Amino acid sequence: MTEPPLTDDRFLDGRLNILQPKDGYRAGVDPVLLAAAVPARAGETVLELGCGVGVASLCLLSRVNGLLGTGIEMQTFYAELACRNAERAGLKLDVVTADLRELPPAIRARSFHHVMMNPPYFDRAASTPSQDQGRDIALGGETAMADWIDAAARRLRPKGTLTVIQRIERLPEIIGLVAARLGSIVIRPVAAREGRAAGLFLLQARKSGRAKFHLSPPLILHEGAAHLRDGDDYAPEIREILRNGGALEMKSD
Repeated sequence: MTEPPLTDDRFLDGRLNILQPKDGYRAGVDPVLLAAAVPARAGETVLELGCGVGVASLCLLSRVNGLLGTGIEMQTFYAELACRNAERAGLKLDVVTADLRELPPAIRARSFHHVMMNPPYFDRAASTPSQDQGRDIALGGETAMADWIDAAARRLRPKGTLTVIQRIERLPEIIGLVAARLGSIVIRPVAAREGRAAGLFLLQARKSGRAKFHLSPPLILHEGAAHLRDGDDYAPEIREILRNGGALEMKSD
């Protein structure tokens, strides 16, 4: 079978070169922000549910030396690309091809310090499918959000953190699901520009956490009220994350 056309894309200012389908689901800024928000340290373990071609996991592994990464991806082609991307980057990422609703015994037997995920943004029951199957599964899929949260909560060790990036309209649904299983919830809305409504949010919660709910000020991606010049106009904090793999503070006053 002929491999679909691929592109070789630069992330973290070229520290990572990522192969991904030219016409399928393509990773962008969102998985880089997700990785930046995970408070991982050397020697800890992290599980990414729905790792795709591995962008978020590899960004995190490149930032935290000695971190042990595992990715779950149900689409074989994307899982294979994640393995290739990890090898090209010289980073160790254990990629398991599996449905998160039916994880293999070896994964179910483990617990992790951190779980991160970028679930499909659209509820397929209320949206139009993509003609590309890989893109459709990544953006809509058939796995209910409750199953994503359940899989994450089960795989976290006590005091472990869950980090999620998702569209803002799904915030009520996800808060309800997370609050039933985890605590110490922190939300950081993500807006394109100052004064714009948030389109995304980052959520972090802790297993057995007892801290009060915290809503941080929005994370603003771009400088200025509009794009007025050639080249990127990312805010300094975002530029540090996207170019240098910097960490993102979730709890901000």
